[in-house]
Amino acid sequence: MNCVFCREKINLEDKVGRNDTCPNCGRDLRCCKQCKFHDSHAYNECREVLAERIVDKERANFCEYFLPRGSHKGNVDRAKDAKKALEALFKK
Repeated sequence: MNCVFCREKINLEDKVGRNDTCPNCGRDLRCCKQCKFHDSHAYNECREVLAERIVDKERANFCEYFLPRGSHKGNVDRAKDAKKALEALFKK
């Protein structure tokens, strides 16, 4: 992922924690502006419709929908979760 504040590349090994900061500029990593769902043109500046409104987009938060910008993992996980839920619902 690249930090949206300093544009430097950051190698992520684990999930981004609420207290994690950019090693280059020291800004929060788990904030709306670092999230793949952040969109300044969307309602509440977020493309995830179920996410709660967060006022300060540059500070760390507890949003459960956070995925690092540039991440592809979320799309795969959500699709797998949806498929499992449907299979459980229509289990024979």
